[in-house]
Amino acid sequence: MRTQSPSLTPIVPRPGRSGRNPPTSNMLAKRPLKGRERVKILIADREGVFRLGLKKLFSVEDDLRVVAQAENPPQLLAMAKSFKPDLVIVDQGIVLDGYRDLMQQLSRQSPECRAIITGTQLTEEARERLLIEGAAGIIPRSASPETFVENVRRVVRGDPIPHPEHESPEIESASGGNDHPPRPVDTLTRREKTIISCLTQGWHNREIAHHLTITEQTVKNHLRSIYDKVGVSDRLELVLYAIHQRMELPSVDSYT
Repeated sequence: MRTQSPSLTPIVPRPGRSGRNPPTSNMLAKRPLKGRERVKILIADREGVFRLGLKKLFSVEDDLRVVAQAENPPQLLAMAKSFKPDLVIVDQGIVLDGYRDLMQQLSRQSPECRAIITGTQLTEEARERLLIEGAAGIIPRSASPETFVENVRRVVRGDPIPHPEHESPEIESASGGNDHPPRPVDTLTRREKTIISCLTQGWHNREIAHHLTITEQTVKNHLRSIYDKVGVSDRLELVLYAIHQRMELPSVDSYT
C-alpha cells in the first residue's frame, strides 16, 4: 500500500496590489508527487497546434506524460473524470468562457489535480481571480518551451510559479518602428505556412505531398527552406517555434 507523505505544501498566490494575498478558500493544498511517479497531464486548449506542440514538448521528458486533450469545458471535465490527471494545463479562454465555476467543478471532481492557466495579456485583476478560483499558477502562452517544462515541474513539486514581470515583450518589439528588420516568420510564404500547418497535425511528407499535389522531394525542399529561414533543425523544433511565435497558420484545407 502506498504511503502518502503527511506534509502538504500549499500553493501561495502572488500578493495583490493592496499588498495582501487574495483569499484562498477555494485553493486546496495538494501533496507533492513522488519523484518516481510519471506526471499525467491533460491539455485543454482551443488551438490544435498549441495542444500538439505541448504534447510533443512533454513527450521527450521522462517524468511527464500527456494522457488526454480537450478543446472546451465539457470535454475538460469529462477527460479529467476518465483519465484522472495529476495536472491540467488549460487556456484562459476555456476557463472564462461562461463556466464561472469550472475551476471549482474540476477541484471537486479531481481533488488532487492541479491546474495551470495559459494566458495572454492578463490583467492583474484577472490573474488574481484565476488564482482565487483554484489555479496553481499562470504561464504566458508566449513563454519558451523550457519555461513551460520548468514551471510544470514547479507546480508538481508544490512550488509557486514566478510572476512574469513582462508579458509578451516580443510583440512590442515587433510592432515598433520601421528600423527593425522583418521577423523570420514574416518571410515565410503561404505555401510554407500551409506545410507547417500540416506538420502541426502530425502529417508525414507523403501525406503533405498528396494534399498539396506536389512531390515528396518538393516537400523536403520547402522544409529545408523553412528551417533555414526560422533557424530550426527539425520538425519538432519547427512546431514549437510556430507555437512560441503564435503563428497564424492557414487551415490544411486552405492552400494555393
